[in-house]
Amino acid sequence: MSGLLSDPWFYAAAIPAVLLVGLSKGGFGGAVGFVGVPLMALTMPPVQAAAILLPILCLMDIVSVWTWWGIYDRKMLTDMMPGAIIGIGLGWLTAALVTEEMVRLIVGAVALIFVLRWIYLQFRHGADHAAEPNRIAAAFWGTVAGFTSFVAHVGGPPFQVYALPIRLDPKVLSGTAAIFFAATNALKLIPYFALGQFDSTNLTASFALMPLAPLSTIAGAWLVRRMRPEVFYPFTYATVAMVAVKLLWDGLAGLM
Repeated sequence: MSGLLSDPWFYAAAIPAVLLVGLSKGGFGGAVGFVGVPLMALTMPPVQAAAILLPILCLMDIVSVWTWWGIYDRKMLTDMMPGAIIGIGLGWLTAALVTEEMVRLIVGAVALIFVLRWIYLQFRHGADHAAEPNRIAAAFWGTVAGFTSFVAHVGGPPFQVYALPIRLDPKVLSGTAAIFFAATNALKLIPYFALGQFDSTNLTASFALMPLAPLSTIAGAWLVRRMRPEVFYPFTYATVAMVAVKLLWDGLAGLM
């Protein structure tokens, strides 16, 4: 434990990771929060990085839900949460079989196709085109988000594949995502504990990084409140595109 906390490279990787995840939790940058585990994995095993980050995510979720209190889309949550619960269960059952590289490759491919489809629709229907809510699609993408969130904390891209095309007000989208991932991460605590991921080393590292969580989350929400939809959505799609390329790269590199 003392070795990890006295290693300057741990802080060099973990502090930027927590700050970026916090900005994403506040609603700024969309799925860019996926970089948390990869950044921390530069100095430790990915599984340990995910375990250290999970309690911090839960604290960020509390701050994010408080920040966006009362601003959310009830139908989207009702349609997506049952699938998320199923996805977490699938992740728990297959924890010994599915590698993080496989998950990153799949999520990256889906996210890239999603962005390319959005670009096509902009040319065909214009920038103001919005999709209609679909309960079946919501359940499917909720399941994918729950599964990928459990395995590698990369539930953001699948969530956005369903949520972004509906074009909610940016504040409503941020509030809805806050509640969705607050519930998802809270549920993940049970299987992570059962799998023995919360030992004294990991929990001590989590507590050392926690002071950064509320500050970065509030900063992300502050930025979103000041962004117009015509700026917010292109920016978010751009970050999803960068996330997709990075996930594909990491997934392919890990499998080769």
